[in-house]
Amino acid sequence: MSALRRRVVVAGAGIGGLTAAVALHRRGWRVTVCERAPGPSAVGAGIVLAPNALRAFDAIGFDATRAAGQALPAAMGLRRPDGGWLNRADTVALTARYGRPPLALHRSALADALAAELPDGTIRYSCAVTAVDDAVGRPVVRTAAGDLEADLVLAADGIHSPLRHQYFPDHPGLRYSGETAWRTVLPAAEPKTETAETKADVDTAETWGRGQRFGTVPLADGRIYLYATAVAPEGHRPADVLAELVRRFGTWHDPIPALLERIDPAAVLQHDLYDLAAPLPRFHHGRLAWLGDAAHAMTPNLGQGGCQAIEDAVVLAHLLDAEDAGDADDAGESDDARGIPAALAAYSAARCARTDAIRVRARRMGRVAALSHPFAVAVRDLAVRATPAFAAQRAMDEIFDGFTLPARPA
Repeated sequence: MSALRRRVVVAGAGIGGLTAAVALHRRGWRVTVCERAPGPSAVGAGIVLAPNALRAFDAIGFDATRAAGQALPAAMGLRRPDGGWLNRADTVALTARYGRPPLALHRSALADALAAELPDGTIRYSCAVTAVDDAVGRPVVRTAAGDLEADLVLAADGIHSPLRHQYFPDHPGLRYSGETAWRTVLPAAEPKTETAETKADVDTAETWGRGQRFGTVPLADGRIYLYATAVAPEGHRPADVLAELVRRFGTWHDPIPALLERIDPAAVLQHDLYDLAAPLPRFHHGRLAWLGDAAHAMTPNLGQGGCQAIEDAVVLAHLLDAEDAGDADDAGESDDARGIPAALAAYSAARCARTDAIRVRARRMGRVAALSHPFAVAVRDLAVRATPAFAAQRAMDEIFDGFTLPARPA
């Protein structure tokens, strides 16, 4: 059976699910994306695509800059609440080292650009996937809108993945990191009030305090992505989110107080930060594969959650190219012996160790950033300031240079 007749159902229209849909569509698969939300949403936050994610997009011929992306400015780094810099990264040096600078853009813009690569009707909204039956044979996808048959199912159904729970019922699931996070995107300032000077005042930076952080990322269209984290009890939800943010960050360095004044409380997203308590034993079961947060939920401390989802999708599509050879009638072997299941097993082998190492590293980074004891914070800040720029960059080599396309199964 030709790959042109293959059907894949993707559960979830997030960045990972859409990337997989685009990659497989370009390889001739018939793609259906089932999304629980009623439609695409402009609400959301920013995302920074690191060099590894951009190289993954290159591998499927997708240009992320079409989503109004902007290379990060010449300098970015970590600051103290009084405004002093703990360290600064030179994006010119990053470009020289990794071939390109990171790219900042709005998540919804990236999702829209990916969705535009798919035929009309590919994405079915208000169509949550509730279960997948017989994933070893020909899977049947149970959805709120009816059942779908598929040759392959991709579970990109997010951090609380129902399909992960269905197939790994004994897995311990998610673990709370001890931090909650707020995210929002400020609209572009009015032309009459924005000047070159005020715009330049908003750096790409993260400020570390005592158990609290505040980050700013300017986007290409003049909008500004803001995020903040704080050590807090799980489920903590302030009645007045803006008052909470002002209380925590209103005395920090400029331009944070002025940015807080521009926040629309209705546009602030708050999520507690979780990761998987333990790695999944594998990322596949028969003809079902997990990717992104469904496979390896991680805290955002390295900015790699979305980037790793993109890597997953591209590697998976690359390995599924090999299933054509497995279906050849003259080979005398069944599809199950050499086709999709073998490609998914190769996907697990290629992705499990890398993603779990990054998950563990992100959690450790979060623990350091969330320190609150004055002595521990002073030692942390001193260590950050004392780390040479070349050493800090070298520490990221494993992540930024670590994306490769594995050999396809024979």
